[in-house]
Amino acid sequence: MQGNGRTSLFVSLVAASAATAGLFYGYDVAVINSALVFLRASYQLGPVQTELVATMAFWGCVVGAALGGWASDRFGRRPVLLSSGIFFCVADFSAVMSNHLWLLMAARALAGVAIGSALLVAPLYIAEIAPAHVRGRLVTLNQLAIVSGILIGFTCNFELAGIAHDNWRWMFAVGTLPALALCALLFWIPESPRWLLQNGQREQASAVLRRTVPEAEVEGALAEIDVALHEEMGSYRELLGQALRKPLVLAVMLAIIQQVTGVNTVLFYGAIIFAEHTGASTSQAVGMNILVGVVNLLFTIVGLLLIDRLGRRPLLLTATAGMGLSLVAFATMLHYLPGRSALLLVPVLGYVACFAFGLGTAVWVCMAELFPNRIRGRAMSVATMVLWISVSCVTATFLSLIKVFTASGVFLGYALVCAASFVYIFVRLPETKNRTLEEIESIWKQ
Repeated sequence: MQGNGRTSLFVSLVAASAATAGLFYGYDVAVINSALVFLRASYQLGPVQTELVATMAFWGCVVGAALGGWASDRFGRRPVLLSSGIFFCVADFSAVMSNHLWLLMAARALAGVAIGSALLVAPLYIAEIAPAHVRGRLVTLNQLAIVSGILIGFTCNFELAGIAHDNWRWMFAVGTLPALALCALLFWIPESPRWLLQNGQREQASAVLRRTVPEAEVEGALAEIDVALHEEMGSYRELLGQALRKPLVLAVMLAIIQQVTGVNTVLFYGAIIFAEHTGASTSQAVGMNILVGVVNLLFTIVGLLLIDRLGRRPLLLTATAGMGLSLVAFATMLHYLPGRSALLLVPVLGYVACFAFGLGTAVWVCMAELFPNRIRGRAMSVATMVLWISVSCVTATFLSLIKVFTASGVFLGYALVCAASFVYIFVRLPETKNRTLEEIESIWKQ
């Protein structure tokens, strides 16, 4: 029993170390949210230029997600995570030192490459290092690290906003700390046993497993990995075949729905929204983000606690309905009660809460469960690429849409998207709670 306790502690510490990748992404979300207010003044940015600065990181994420999977298979999970941390530090340092808009945008693109690869590899590494009975719980550490990073970033930015000159540079500078922490922690954690076995290093894989599972289970764990590796022979051609077309379309649609319902307009442009449409001062607008971060963290935890009890469909349907109603309330208040910052914050918090316990958690679980083992990696890669492209499109159009349709009109449009998403999920998404992967696969054959 004592050995199992030591094993569980070791695995938990390893998973928490890898999840630091989510922490620096979460902090980066908060940084760009707050820094944009000051960057607009510093660089005299118009709506399109502001959108470009915010979006460059996401286009980098598309590249990072594409390269991260290949590089992690070729060189290992740890080297890719280490490279991501180093690239992110270089990117943030470049942003701090930038005196030209093009250099800032290049730095943001490089940060995106680092984020895209890290967020793909970190949960993969955690899933491969963790024993089956704690795998789901430990993989969710990455999502918790992201929302924790957002909250920490909002809090730090509120303090840094008081600096009179170039406060946005300090915001980017502090963002290097979680990336440096990831780099330092990676020197003590082992390589994934699955990758080691896949690359013919059976003794090293066995040595890692002895630290993560009881000694009596090591050979059984090696055998399970061998079986899984032989099963994962699916190709992209098979993924596009008739048998898997329905789950692929569903996974891609869930990735799109998670983003086109507009959550990143609040997470990335929150300070601008609060400053320009609620009557709040710049300092108050940055401070209001802290409440957004607290609600995001708390309701992410709620979602993680409820997803295996209530199921995926109830969470997603409740979330999209709640998000839509919150957006209708926000759009109405923007139109009839402009400048009431305290009141306007209420529907925004309701919207973020609904996203956090529903789309923020359940979408990732559903996308992973819809596919058999042999094709899951490739399917998740496609869905993740689509997700980052969707984020980019939403972020790249938000301020321009406000200029054309007004803020209340844009948020009413997102409410309609939430309504359409509710209908799609209700009609198309089967409940996967308490079903084996084989049972889920049989749904698509019917």
